[in-house]
Amino acid sequence: MSGFLYFVLPALGGYTLTSLYLLKNPHILHRKKRTAFDCKHISHRGGCGERLESTMEAFTHAVEQGTEMLELDCHLTHDGHVVVSHDENLLRQTGHDVTISSLDLQDLPLYKEKLEVTFYAGHYSSGEDRKFSLLEDVFRKFPDKPVSVEIKENNKQLIEKVSDLVRNYNREEITLWASVNSSIMKECQRTNSSMPYSFSMTRGLQLLLLFYSGLLPFVPLGESLLQFYLPRIFNRTFIPEQRILRNRLVVSLIEKVTMRRSLFKHLAARGIQVHLFVCNEDEDIKAALDVGATGVMSDYPSVLSRYLSRHRSED
Repeated sequence: MSGFLYFVLPALGGYTLTSLYLLKNPHILHRKKRTAFDCKHISHRGGCGERLESTMEAFTHAVEQGTEMLELDCHLTHDGHVVVSHDENLLRQTGHDVTISSLDLQDLPLYKEKLEVTFYAGHYSSGEDRKFSLLEDVFRKFPDKPVSVEIKENNKQLIEKVSDLVRNYNREEITLWASVNSSIMKECQRTNSSMPYSFSMTRGLQLLLLFYSGLLPFVPLGESLLQFYLPRIFNRTFIPEQRILRNRLVVSLIEKVTMRRSLFKHLAARGIQVHLFVCNEDEDIKAALDVGATGVMSDYPSVLSRYLSRHRSED
């Protein structure tokens, strides 16, 4: 037994030291990714706290406030149009219990006059524009603005149409595939491998396992961006549907396991951006940046702009 430990302990110690060194110096094994965008200010659903979510008015307002990236979700209408909408079922947004896929574009109902902000319970947004926007309209109006497109359904036609729009508007370098579902993400990559893509939920869990096992510095990563919740917002500004996430101890554990500055610094050093969301108060924006986020996603683009401007002047 002592002979076994004689060989194992030095090997384990050497592995640990090597892993820690490469974690801090990833350029030794990996070439740094060079994406065409580097975004610190991201507007969630187009900045849905200040205008009705995902409308052209919201996107325009966010850009006017200085946002560097628009985050949005897409679905396909019955007649084949790519519509920007977080939900496929429109009950929450419009009061009508219908799905986008069952309706032609011209039959889509209007948004409600006032919507509760999902990640800021008890707060509401409104606006003059209540129409659903087309992804093509966003691309046409903001040709140089990076956009994160989240795909929520494994719909090959939807993915192909999004890819075609990206190609038609010459946006492959500044449009990001995003999905929590790994099978959807694989389909997105198969359809258009020229676009950068984010970590799915499964890949995010694999990332954590690699980090805690010490293997991360040795493993190549194809993703260009990690988007993740800032756990401290749970049960304070965002009330999750899942009962388990309403437990303080569970949320505290998630925060301790995921909010690792050394992990985020390693990813940033490899050219992989880290965007934490949804930060709607100054204290949350500060917490995200303090832990090593390279970008912050907010429902309130003007709040985020003021914070970043104020702290740039302080620096």
